[in-house]
Amino acid sequence: MTLSPSVSTTQTWIWQGFPITYQAQGDRGPAVVLVHGFGASFGHWRKNIPVLAETCRVFALDLIGFGGSAKPAPGPLKPGEQAEYTFETWGQQIADFCKEIVGEPAFLVGNSVGCIAVMQAAVDRPEIAHRVALINCSLRLLHDRRRATQPWFKRVGAPILQRILKASWIGEAFFKQVAQPATVRKILLKAYGRSDAVTDELIDLLMLPAKDAGAAAVFVAFTGYSQGPLPEDLLEVLPCPAIILWGDKDPWEPIDLGRDLANFPQVQKFIPLEGVGHCPQDEAPELVNPILLDWIHAAASD
Repeated sequence: MTLSPSVSTTQTWIWQGFPITYQAQGDRGPAVVLVHGFGASFGHWRKNIPVLAETCRVFALDLIGFGGSAKPAPGPLKPGEQAEYTFETWGQQIADFCKEIVGEPAFLVGNSVGCIAVMQAAVDRPEIAHRVALINCSLRLLHDRRRATQPWFKRVGAPILQRILKASWIGEAFFKQVAQPATVRKILLKAYGRSDAVTDELIDLLMLPAKDAGAAAVFVAFTGYSQGPLPEDLLEVLPCPAIILWGDKDPWEPIDLGRDLANFPQVQKFIPLEGVGHCPQDEAPELVNPILLDWIHAAASD
């Protein structure tokens, strides 16, 4: 595949009978695959793709259920009909994308739950992953195995809310309340360390997919997903080296808890980012891009 180094092209790939959107830019250098977090899309990497693409072949894809990709009804995977919104599904999607579109082992970069997805892909299909970078990895604090460590109101409240949202009309109504520009802005202002990074462009980027048919069902399915792997489960068996970047102002995934992940032997570096919240690649690309480029090219030259 030959790509212009200066222009991101949005393309569609058919996976399991579903249209999947992705962007590609760059015509030389190591392959890099960027994977967004919950509720986001490849647009969350818009400040990173052009810089990385100067010396890399860069791909950013929308996980099934998010962005411009298909949002089929939740359920056991049936090609063209429904999909299970789990890390096993997303890991399979990423691995197949690397095989069919990228065509070579890639540097996998994730943000938030995207970190779990890229690690799942690397664990399931080691041949597709050269290295992994985790940016503010989701700690999955509402996971069933985490509940004992949470305050009582979270231990009790989260399961109750999950059960209530499973009623389709309640879940739809709740999603409509959350998927409002003012609400999204308020959430981002809490999650971002730099308020000036919460722009109208960002709000529009996140709001557009929320209007798609099936978006509410995906939201409810994932908010009710308290099983699957924890990051430490995957780091323990990760078949390739990893680095971790962490915004120290993240209110959702506290850096003090994140530092524990650096104890796994596969983690080569843990890099704190001062004054930055949950999405450093968008908040502080001037910090993140040089770190990623140095990491990619140092590893590629080994």
